[in-house]
Amino acid sequence: MGPRVNERIRVREIRVVGEDGEQLGVMTPREALDIARSRGMDLIEVAPTAVPPVCRIMDYGKFKYEQGKREREARQKQRQSDMKGITISPKMGFIDDHDLDIKIRNCVKFLGDGDKVKITFRFRSRWMSHPEFAQEAMAKIAKTATDAGVGQVERHPLIEGRQMIMILAPSKEAMKRAAQRLESRNAAKAQAHQGKPGETAATKPSDEEDEDEEDDDLLDDEDDDLDDDEDDEDEDEAEDATDAPAK
Repeated sequence: MGPRVNERIRVREIRVVGEDGEQLGVMTPREALDIARSRGMDLIEVAPTAVPPVCRIMDYGKFKYEQGKREREARQKQRQSDMKGITISPKMGFIDDHDLDIKIRNCVKFLGDGDKVKITFRFRSRWMSHPEFAQEAMAKIAKTATDAGVGQVERHPLIEGRQMIMILAPSKEAMKRAAQRLESRNAAKAQAHQGKPGETAATKPSDEEDEDEEDDDLLDDEDDDLDDDEDDEDEDEAEDATDAPAK
């Protein structure tokens, strides 16, 4: 829930701060709202737990933009420790080229959005003796990301148990472009919040749900990889039984 704005501020008295940070003193919400309206701005409650509550006179669209910017910066710091995952699971003794192309496109998309990507190649029993196939798939993914200018190898392919793992990191250019796209989208949202003639901040639509939309969309492409993993254990057991020597 966002802050109380304009007529929604229902307390006996408030401490008011102007748009430039000047202290306007303690007054009733109606008096403060009259001042805000005379300046073509809104009255926003910024410290509801203070005694008395603190309200600021400023443009609501600008307030939402600044608030969203702070939240995005916090999410960006959190994202630095997050990592997308793509799993390659050969089925029926071969790598499906179409499936691999889809995973490569997802990888390029994640990197282009500023995320690291962990590529995992899961070996079947018969594939353990042919790691060159996994290395070939990894090399194709890395080359595509590099040629597209969105990523680079942070950790080269390494076999761990029955899987090979490689980590790709977004390039500086990709990080910069992702940040610029995000800034442009949110600037457009802030501009939209300026509203139509006669519209008040209290009646303007909220974009709180929209701010995380791009992050939710990024997760959709990982669902296919998770679905592929569900049957891996049963298929491994079936192949192990087929490859086992007869007694």
